[in-house]
Amino acid sequence: MDRTIDLNSDLGESFGAWTLGDDAAMLRLVTSANVACGFHAGDGSTMLETCRLAAQNGVAVGAHVSYRDLAGFGRRAMDVAPAELHAEVLYQLAALSGIARTAGTAVTYVKPHGALYNRIVADRSQSDAVVRAVADFDPSLAVLGLAGSEVARSAETAGLRFVREAFVDRGYLADGTLVPRGDHGAVLSAHDGIAARAVRLAVDGEVTAADGTDIRVEVDSLCVHGDTPGAVAMAAAVRDALAAAGVRMASF
Repeated sequence: MDRTIDLNSDLGESFGAWTLGDDAAMLRLVTSANVACGFHAGDGSTMLETCRLAAQNGVAVGAHVSYRDLAGFGRRAMDVAPAELHAEVLYQLAALSGIARTAGTAVTYVKPHGALYNRIVADRSQSDAVVRAVADFDPSLAVLGLAGSEVARSAETAGLRFVREAFVDRGYLADGTLVPRGDHGAVLSAHDGIAARAVRLAVDGEVTAADGTDIRVEVDSLCVHGDTPGAVAMAAAVRDALAAAGVRMASF
């Protein structure tokens, strides 16, 4: 099978004295790292260490931009004016890009986080603000997000490369969006057939939604969240299963 896919993870999400996830282990498994930029998680030291480890492991670095919501880990719905959102995405991009350069690597793409990610699936004004910030900062950067979303259309309109993402550890609704966090079946575990699910997404472009419906999902990159319990074991299982299915892994 001549199929190549990216495996990404949300990393660099520790903050101050608090450690979240095992970034060092994940960076030996994934091909792209979505690095928190300080608005939902992360700080200068964490960003620098994550970028250094990514560079050492040959892992692509992406800016994991968010609404300004440290207390809510960026997962609370917020009403931010487009002009303010544009500026805050620019702020996060500038911060991580400077740190990445110091660590011997570079930011090559942008992935919105949490509530912002979900908002720009359907909200064109918010997706336009995010994409405009990316284009203003560096139009060579790719945007990583949900296939068929408003942000995909915003990126296409702006002439930016859009990379289609699917989640191996999140539940889907029948319309192709994610099960809201807090609802039953939103976050999956290793017992939910994660590895087989990843292979099916990569090879067939299909996944079974929470209601049992089989849906089509166009995908260039698979995500395993770094803060999901058992994330390292799941990422390792996904890698092994993809290799066994003849799928090569490489950053996009």
